[in-house]
Amino acid sequence: MGRKNSILTGTSRSRFREKLSAMTSCGEEKKDQLYVKNKAPAEVQITAEQLLREAKERELELLPPPPKQKITDQEELNDYKLRKRKSFEDNIRKNRTVISNWIKYAQWEESLKEIQRARSIYERALDVDHRNVTLWLKYAEIEMKSRQVNHARNIWDRAITILPRVNQFWYKYTYMEEMLGNIAGCRQVFERWMEWEPEEQAWHSYINFELRYKEVEKVKNWIKYARFEEKHGYIAHGRKVYERAVEFFGEEHVDENLFVAFARFEETQKEFERVRVIYKYALDRIPKHQAQELFKNYTMFEKKFGDRRGIEDVIVSKRRFQYEEEVKANPHNYDAWFDYLRLVESDADADTVRDVYERAIANIPPIQEKRHWRRYIYLWINYGLYEELEVKDPERTRQVYQACLELIPHKKFTFAKIWLLFAQFEIRQKNLQAARKIMGTAIGKCPKNKLLKGYIELELQLREFDRCRKLYEKYLEFTPENCTTWIKFAELETILGDIERARAIFELAIGQPRLDMPEVLWKSYIDFEIEQEEFENTRNLYKRLLQRTQHVKVWISYAKFELSVDGPDRLQKCRQIYEEANRSMRNCEEKEERLMLLESWRDFEKEFGTDSTRERVRKLLPEKVKKRRKLTAEDGSDAGWEEYYDYIFPEDAANQPNLKLLAMAKMWKKQQVITEDDETLPENGPPAAEETTKQSVEAAASPENRLTTASSRETAAETEQEKTYDDRDDDNDSSSSESEEEEKGGERKESRSSEEDKE
Repeated sequence: MGRKNSILTGTSRSRFREKLSAMTSCGEEKKDQLYVKNKAPAEVQITAEQLLREAKERELELLPPPPKQKITDQEELNDYKLRKRKSFEDNIRKNRTVISNWIKYAQWEESLKEIQRARSIYERALDVDHRNVTLWLKYAEIEMKSRQVNHARNIWDRAITILPRVNQFWYKYTYMEEMLGNIAGCRQVFERWMEWEPEEQAWHSYINFELRYKEVEKVKNWIKYARFEEKHGYIAHGRKVYERAVEFFGEEHVDENLFVAFARFEETQKEFERVRVIYKYALDRIPKHQAQELFKNYTMFEKKFGDRRGIEDVIVSKRRFQYEEEVKANPHNYDAWFDYLRLVESDADADTVRDVYERAIANIPPIQEKRHWRRYIYLWINYGLYEELEVKDPERTRQVYQACLELIPHKKFTFAKIWLLFAQFEIRQKNLQAARKIMGTAIGKCPKNKLLKGYIELELQLREFDRCRKLYEKYLEFTPENCTTWIKFAELETILGDIERARAIFELAIGQPRLDMPEVLWKSYIDFEIEQEEFENTRNLYKRLLQRTQHVKVWISYAKFELSVDGPDRLQKCRQIYEEANRSMRNCEEKEERLMLLESWRDFEKEFGTDSTRERVRKLLPEKVKKRRKLTAEDGSDAGWEEYYDYIFPEDAANQPNLKLLAMAKMWKKQQVITEDDETLPENGPPAAEETTKQSVEAAASPENRLTTASSRETAAETEQEKTYDDRDDDNDSSSSESEEEEKGGERKESRSSEEDKE
């Protein structure tokens, strides 16, 4: 390698010397030329034309055209596109103002079906020169070729907005719309064009267009004709033109623009009444959705030249049109009918209101279900009340009620309100016989509670008590389980002074096998006997009721009744009822009811009892224990634990061993705490406490209490006692002395305190 480098180095040195000498000689020649230069003109002068001609003559051969390139795969196509786009972009970058480059670029993209790219190129070109006509034409042409009609419309619209004086845009735009069959759109473009007042040829194009489609009788032409007459002072002729136009188009082809122009013409002539008549005539014949401009002009006219009444008429007319459209769209929209009727009732004659009512009630619900008829039936009710109260036509009111009752399918359902309103109407007309006949027909066709109650109230107001009794009998034959009817019947007999009859009704009532509210019936019967001061009957009623139910409220009510009866032994009787209730409710599963009874007994003893009776009731009160129980979800999975309160009554002997064990454990825990806190105690104190503790431990360790100890631990883990009353009252053993009770109470107090410390 080193040898080769040395050889190259030797040859390079010789060449370097040769080049150096040549450069030196050349440099000297150039140096001489710089200093010695002949500035005289050449003998032969050569022009540029001669140079070009000689170059053409000396052209020995023509260059062949470049070969055609064939693209065979996607990669070559992408490469070709990339090169061409780069070339176009370079040309645009060199000179942005040459629009031909932009157009060639866009047309090339169009040839590749890249419409979106071509569109983007045209938009970029328009940013450069938006006043170039050719650019707009080419842009619209490419959109029309690709059948993008809306894009083409958008381009033409932008073009005529930016360059409205270029007629070529207007011609192209109208021709496109006409070819597409959009005659209305083409006419609209022509109208926009005519606003710029173009040359005569544009007007001829518009006229030819209208002639092609035979639009020679347009409203606009009539209006122009009338304005021409008005402009030259021929007012009568102008009015006749408007009248002829209204007559020519008739009611089938009315146009709001014609009436607006006619009204404005009359307004300029100070003919305000004529203007008002024209507007009202037009509003009565043109649909609401086509008369927005008409309403607007009418309102403005009334605000300028009308009074308050006129403005209200305009508003009422507008709302009337609105309601008409709503009920036409949905005839069964009864709320719209109600609004419409309220409107016409406030400001219309009776015939118009009747016509609207008749149209409304003609829309019968298609389904015979009561829920579909509820709103509809109020149309009839309002119709009848309107005829009676506003028009004061009794005969027509009667016809309305009769037609309504004939329409209702009474075999499937009925409306008691209609029957009662019809009967009350006849009573107001002093036709009592017709009212009774109506109610009798109603009860015969479709007996209902509301109908029977309404008929009874009607007869009560008329003081027809014998009829009321018969109606109550019919009512109870129809619904014997309805306690309210039995009570009302008995109250009626009580008011009439027939006590035995009222008592017999109550007896019949409580003897029914099925009642909907028996507790209300029994209470009414008991209150009836108390009101009559039949206390023995009341006691018998309570005993009979307690044979059927042992509800705690019955016992409490019974006890309060005995307390309310004046007598020397009322307290003893009340206490006996509480005693009996407590014994009967020992097996009751609802512990809250048993607690309610004891609390009522405790309140009684607080007010009327002695210390011994109060203590006795206190011993019967349960302790409130917080427990936990496991919850299970619907799918059987574990849902966690739930805390709840339970009541343990001292009379329940099954719970006593566990409670005693808990009390001893509490005492032992308390002793342990005292021992830890006070190391030095008086001599007499600790031995007694130690003995108590030892006794409790030995008792707990005895064989018979081991099983109890285990169960007590489980109970202590699940429960948390808030109050503990371990005292028990044995009703059967009344010979125990008070001293023994006091000793037991002291032991229980100590056990309770130790149990609290344990917790």
